[in-house]
Amino acid sequence: MTPLNPGSAPQRLNVSFLGLGVMGAPMARHLARAGHNLTIYNRTPARAAAWQAAHPDLTVRLAATPAEAASGADAVLTCVGNDDDLADVVLGPQGVFSAIRRGAMFIDHTTVSARIARQIAVEGRDKEIHCVDAPVSGGQAGAEKGTLSIMCGGREAAVAAARPVMEAYASRIVHVGKAGAGQTTKMVNQICISGIVAGLSEAVRFAQAAHLDLDKVFEAISGGAAQSWQMDNRWETMAQGSFDFGFAVDWMRKDLGLTLDEARGLGAPVPVTALVDQFYAEVQALGAGRQDTSALIRRLPQKHAK
Repeated sequence: MTPLNPGSAPQRLNVSFLGLGVMGAPMARHLARAGHNLTIYNRTPARAAAWQAAHPDLTVRLAATPAEAASGADAVLTCVGNDDDLADVVLGPQGVFSAIRRGAMFIDHTTVSARIARQIAVEGRDKEIHCVDAPVSGGQAGAEKGTLSIMCGGREAAVAAARPVMEAYASRIVHVGKAGAGQTTKMVNQICISGIVAGLSEAVRFAQAAHLDLDKVFEAISGGAAQSWQMDNRWETMAQGSFDFGFAVDWMRKDLGLTLDEARGLGAPVPVTALVDQFYAEVQALGAGRQDTSALIRRLPQKHAK
């Protein structure tokens, strides 16, 4: 077994990545190209086989079950769909925790509830596993470029051990607190994004209704207090009606549902987030659930010049 030395120089580890979706597939690629011995698993085996076929330059092992993927691994990473998917992959009869060795790392990049993150951390502690809940921000583009931002919950030693692995695909890694804190920080992230996209949607439609030159408007306001990542990257595409940029409306609604549940438990008022969640429900009703989150503008009618 490869010893884990938190904070040391990157090592060649036996790493297993479970979940090869829009985010997971490029993250796994970065791990293999960083020199790690990579094993992959996907609940739809054809997707794992297709990933392997698309990377003939990489030596990668395919696992038939999460347990097989975890066996002998120094680090197991997951990026699946939701709480139920994560519970099945990690805690099920053929799950990661049925086979992972003591002292190994478990890093979860799924956006899930803080509750299941804390549950996994408790069960991992009993097995002496370094558990980190590590949701990401930066979207598909960030995953492809290896420039994701990662918000980490867990013990300090666990995050330190996981950091050299995550550096293969992240440009910012922040330890925000104890187990579950990574997930609640991701909820803060989604609260911010949802409000910004809602405001940006109204701004674009207002500018169009006023028959303004949208390029000039962007030039005028994007260097001031209104500037944001969403404005820089989505102003033009929202105006054009192009919504094929990764993180889907369906996934945002999943995330906002988790956020609203957590907010109720905390007694924290989030009225704007609740309203934007309903706006996204309207976008889903338009059949745009698989379009990216900037499709929120579709619920606002565009007035055309006469």
